[in-house]
Amino acid sequence: MATDYEPRIGRIPIRDLSPRQPGDTWPAKAYRGEVIPFGATVFVEGHDLIGAALLVTAPDGSTSIHPMRDTGEGVDRWRADAMVTAEGLHSWRVRAWVDDWATWLHNAELKIPAGVDVALMLRIGARLLNRAASTAPELAPLAKAMGDGRGKPATRFAIARDPRVTAAMEANPPASLVTESEAVELLVERERAGVGSWYEFFPRSEGAKRNRDGGWTSGTLRTAAKRLPAVAEMGFDVVYLPPIHPIGHSFRKGPNNSLEAGPGDPGSPWAIGSAEGGHDAVHPDLGTVEDFAFFVRAAKRVGMEVALDLALQCSPDHPWVSERPEWFTRLPDGSIAYAENPPKKYQDIYPLNFDNDPVGLREEVLRIVLLWVSRGVRIFRVDNPHTKPVWFWEWLIHEVNAVHPEVVFLAEAFTAPAMMDLLGQVGFQQSYTYFTWRNTKPELQEFLDTISHRSAAFFRPNLFVSTPDILTEYLQFGGVPAYKVRAALAATASPSWGVYSGYELYENVARPGSEENIDNEKYEYKPRDFAAAEAAGRSLAPYLRRLNQIRRDHPALRQLRNLDLHWSDDDAILVYSKHLDGAFTPDGRPDTIVVVANLDPHSVRESGVYLDPRVFGIHGGAPFEVTDLLSGERFIWNTENFVRLDAFAEPVHILAVTHPEGPR
Repeated sequence: MATDYEPRIGRIPIRDLSPRQPGDTWPAKAYRGEVIPFGATVFVEGHDLIGAALLVTAPDGSTSIHPMRDTGEGVDRWRADAMVTAEGLHSWRVRAWVDDWATWLHNAELKIPAGVDVALMLRIGARLLNRAASTAPELAPLAKAMGDGRGKPATRFAIARDPRVTAAMEANPPASLVTESEAVELLVERERAGVGSWYEFFPRSEGAKRNRDGGWTSGTLRTAAKRLPAVAEMGFDVVYLPPIHPIGHSFRKGPNNSLEAGPGDPGSPWAIGSAEGGHDAVHPDLGTVEDFAFFVRAAKRVGMEVALDLALQCSPDHPWVSERPEWFTRLPDGSIAYAENPPKKYQDIYPLNFDNDPVGLREEVLRIVLLWVSRGVRIFRVDNPHTKPVWFWEWLIHEVNAVHPEVVFLAEAFTAPAMMDLLGQVGFQQSYTYFTWRNTKPELQEFLDTISHRSAAFFRPNLFVSTPDILTEYLQFGGVPAYKVRAALAATASPSWGVYSGYELYENVARPGSEENIDNEKYEYKPRDFAAAEAAGRSLAPYLRRLNQIRRDHPALRQLRNLDLHWSDDDAILVYSKHLDGAFTPDGRPDTIVVVANLDPHSVRESGVYLDPRVFGIHGGAPFEVTDLLSGERFIWNTENFVRLDAFAEPVHILAVTHPEGPR
């Protein structure tokens, strides 16, 4: 006797839908204007030919239909590229069917010329045309002619290739066994959640002045605002500020992370809290809440957003230490545990303990975040989120985005891949990466493939070239070429990238035994004369400006999932392309960028470069013109090419491809 078991598979198997999050615990992620490669494995038993379509339902309930194509890889993988333009929660599914017309036509082309079942095949074809005539009335007389047994078989069969038949069958083919997959969720966030050029600077250094007694007068938010037009002129659209809150005095760090601070040393901004206030206050040296509002307005006037650091930790002087002692970890001797990352010790910082009073602490953090949102902040760069419980971030980001879906959280988490991935999965819109430590060709190839394809459904990389904490050996000893290479890679490989102030001045001297700049700005004032350096030709600012202009001009560079790796003979020559089909560009022309980078900052490299132009829409071995967007040179390229890159002249080609076929 049969049981009541119901098969879980549809009549036509539709499997392995992507993009989706592992386990479907949370929706896959996209940003407005992103082109998503939707995919599914679709097949059926026997030899019938099938078709498939992507159905995307927007937050307003409207559904768009996109034809899918077999990728031709022999693994029954179907794909449709679609741009998402509405913010909010979408759902999508795949519809598959047996294409009765295509199946018949394939069989008829084999049988009829061979004289096998001719009358039967023509009769079946005529019935299919009659079915199609219900939605395409112009096919009715053609169906009658094909079914007329008095006509010659060759003449009747030729009707199958009539342009009217071809057009109608492509638009709405007779189908059977129609099957739909389960629905998958896709959360589409605003464009800045995935695209941006970031610039980090310390407001206290902008306008800081040394006094006659050797001490300092701090810069303020208003003096820092004077720097914003120059940053915007370089093409950056996000200005990121380290914590701007009061800084503790107990165990304050001195220059170069020394344990002794002098009376004029400002301390680390990440040692948050003093008698002047905590996370909801502005450091008195920087100004007032009104001065911060002035800074936000000044940024907006030049087309920039302000990103504020969210560092959930306290100095020993933070009001929470006395008011909410349960939010910290007490050691057996009664003291509060300070932060450690062995062998590093941070005596000026107390980490928070989320297990003693999770509800009280989470509500206070939510209050603080919403307070800064009310003050004009829409982006938070979160310090060390991997040292806090993941449940807390899932809850906080959900609560904030439920009221303010435009708010973006960037995870500054350098930790194990599982934790970095999970932070993205639970809600962080962007993440720092290990890009700064990926400098060889194999390292970069593996890294770029991962961020562009394997993790793109939930992990959005922001490729910072340096931070106050990170000055790699590559930058310390690579000179100007290294600074150019790293900036060019970051700006072209990811839709979001960033630099820390001073990068354009080639600040490359490390504190002995560390990967940090000597005389680190975290512990002291560091005013810089950017204008003088640029006037003297000792600044990378023109190069950064050009990179950001290229990003604005080429929409392919504002996409994440469209990077393809190519081949070179040289183990120091990295080659990749980014392509956007003309269906998704403002002018209807395909946009393709090919990047060829000499990763060796100390030499001239010559190499063969081998492209697969099919990945950017050029077929048949046709030559094409490329223009170097940095030098202005033009070349005729094909599948095999030669490059010579002098690290001391220009170590990178950023090539715009001119498509032979022109607009699509």
